[in-house]
Amino acid sequence: MNCHDHLYTCSPPRVNSRRWFLKECGFGLGKIALGSLLTNAFVSRAGAATASAAEVLKPRSPHFPGKAKHVIHLFMAGAPSQLDLFDHKPELAKLEGKPLPPSVIGGQRYAFIRPDAAVLGPQFNFTKHGQSGAELSEMLPHLAGVVDEICLIKSMKTDQFNHAPGQIFLNTGSSQPGRPSLGSWVIYGLGSESQDLPAFVVMSTGSGISGGSANWSSGFMPSVYAGVRFRNQGDPILNVSSPNGVDARLQRNSLDLIEELNHARLGLVGDPEIETRIASYEMAYRLQTSAPELMDLKTESKETREMYGCDPDQPSFARACLLARRMIERGVRFVNIYHEGWDAHSDVVGNSKNNCGATDKASAALVKDLKQRGLLEETLVIWGGEFGRTPMSQGNKGTVGRDHHMMGFSIWLAGGGIRGGLSYGETDDLGYHAVTNRVSVHDLHATMLHLLGMDHTQLTFRHNGIDRRLTDVHGEVIRGLLA
Repeated sequence: MNCHDHLYTCSPPRVNSRRWFLKECGFGLGKIALGSLLTNAFVSRAGAATASAAEVLKPRSPHFPGKAKHVIHLFMAGAPSQLDLFDHKPELAKLEGKPLPPSVIGGQRYAFIRPDAAVLGPQFNFTKHGQSGAELSEMLPHLAGVVDEICLIKSMKTDQFNHAPGQIFLNTGSSQPGRPSLGSWVIYGLGSESQDLPAFVVMSTGSGISGGSANWSSGFMPSVYAGVRFRNQGDPILNVSSPNGVDARLQRNSLDLIEELNHARLGLVGDPEIETRIASYEMAYRLQTSAPELMDLKTESKETREMYGCDPDQPSFARACLLARRMIERGVRFVNIYHEGWDAHSDVVGNSKNNCGATDKASAALVKDLKQRGLLEETLVIWGGEFGRTPMSQGNKGTVGRDHHMMGFSIWLAGGGIRGGLSYGETDDLGYHAVTNRVSVHDLHATMLHLLGMDHTQLTFRHNGIDRRLTDVHGEVIRGLLA
């Protein structure tokens, strides 16, 4: 029998020296010390670092009282042409067919066109609307009806030139995948008000998202904060319905056993993803009841469905917007709707007509519906893409489009403490540079967090020894946007 196997039961030799003790028993003491350290580490990880997902997602108080409690982000993937929808530039029509002055371009490079490409003037008529007198394209007749509820930012700028990094940047504050999304930060900061639906829901309509799931990833945060993507038809999540032959009692017993095994494993290794898995199983179980009720749009009045332009049986942007309103009513904190297909390198006229036809009515209806139900004051709605489009043309005559443009573009916001009826910022006369009240992506994020009651400099998550934040070391709250 060796001393390092049974430290307290072995019989020492007659000469009980310190040298003998350290030689024979030192290894055993090391094992005891290591075991103690590992036990403490696992207890710390399984306790402090991996608190119950249910606890993690409980509603939490913000840093200060915020106007907004929910966010609906209508993301126009591919980048709409601000010059044909929001930012009217008559000077472009005067220069049509001629190159922009080199002094305007300033060495800027483009993906698909030469810097000396011919100018393309506005492709649609613009008219002033509402008491605010905001100018909108004829392609947005429904938004014109709620123009006094929205804040139109015409001076957005971004650091990213291509779709995937541009989308990821606008959604996460970084162009590289692996950072938590805006929705994840909001859930991390405020928790969830819904017990039966995910805190952060993602839907998409259109032809594909360049940035993919990195746009709604939880990044280096536990995946309990990630967005949950809902499908356009059938069950919102695959396999949420029980297979034939599995009744409620059998399913509940199975889940209880799986949870018991997962908790045992969690206590052993302290992996926070195990807690996320437990919470996901329970949420899927509750979704079997909540999801069918949520998705049944036939319970909405005929007038409401017509206001959105929604066929309850057909996937569409309108259907997604109506679902978003229903989710907000049920306590969902953050909803992303991606509508893809705005990348108009050719036929900017046809592209704008098709996409505005799919989105304008429902976007305006969402604002109107939220206001009618008393939800707009606490729901922040944001509409826009990852960047804008160039004042210069791309393509042949008759099918001309516009290239990617990051120096100045437009988005709009409504509700949640935003000052309605405001056109904020300007680009130059040719729509090339944002020149007045410029708003960066980090500024936008800082302002959105502020509206939700969170100080963007204090909302941090420790990762690799650094207190990370959505806005990195940048960003200022744009006070001029606040009501």
